[in-house]
Amino acid sequence: MKLEKAIAELYKKTATIIPADVESSLRSGMASERKNSLAYSIFSNMLRNINLAKEGSLPLCQDTGVPVFYVSVPIGVSHYRVRQAIINATRKATMDIPLRPNAVDVLGEANTGDNVGLGTKKEEVQQPIIYIEQWDRDHIKIDLMLKGGGSENIGVQYKLPDKELGAGRDMEGVKRCIIDAVFKAQGKGCPPYILGVAIGGSKDLIARESKRQLLRRIDDTNEDDRLAEMEEGLKDKINSLGIGPAGLGGKTTVLGVKIKTLHRHPASFFVDVSFMCWACRRGTLTCKGGDAALG
Repeated sequence: MKLEKAIAELYKKTATIIPADVESSLRSGMASERKNSLAYSIFSNMLRNINLAKEGSLPLCQDTGVPVFYVSVPIGVSHYRVRQAIINATRKATMDIPLRPNAVDVLGEANTGDNVGLGTKKEEVQQPIIYIEQWDRDHIKIDLMLKGGGSENIGVQYKLPDKELGAGRDMEGVKRCIIDAVFKAQGKGCPPYILGVAIGGSKDLIARESKRQLLRRIDDTNEDDRLAEMEEGLKDKINSLGIGPAGLGGKTTVLGVKIKTLHRHPASFFVDVSFMCWACRRGTLTCKGGDAALG
């Protein structure tokens, strides 16, 4: 019950308060624009929206997204019970915050009304999306992101080589894919974006891991120097496209690019690009014993 309550609080904070590093990056984007420009005005409205949401404990966006959980638990902790706590907290948060119901059955087109989508088998949880893994630490760590439909729809996966892009099986080919993804997205997913990229792996794994990169702080530095350089170079290149906030022109199209590489089969080379909109909603919960802390 304590875990369920803590997850409900995580939902509330994540839905209504944007992370400080994201807000700071948006302010930097605004400062780079001329004060009488459309881009400056759009940034100003975004920041006003952030303040109104925080002051009124209201969702940052009417699309409160699909909840995506990345959970790490100590050995011996029941995965089933953690999932049940997440499901119950999701239903509570949907009613209390409130969150927009976003779980729709594909065949019957019925909305469940509580952001919970269960499969035909009792143990099959389709929504919220929950990834659970064990680790050798003594506490539970729960990362949550609320992933809106606009940014989800423009995510894309590439298979290299790609003749149409002239992209080979190398890092230059990867860069072509990432730039192509943003160019095709334009303003459809509410930029400025944060990009999560996974390279290599299998089709299912890189889709999961590209999205996981969106949990990283905008101001962090990749542990791999080669990827850190690539992230900064891509950020500068993409911002030079001039797509800008809301896709209406400006100097800031992305706030950050976050990349992860994965070992791959010799015959396969995939690139997955996930987008987060400017209203980046992510939060962390740490539980140890009877104590819980939001991050």
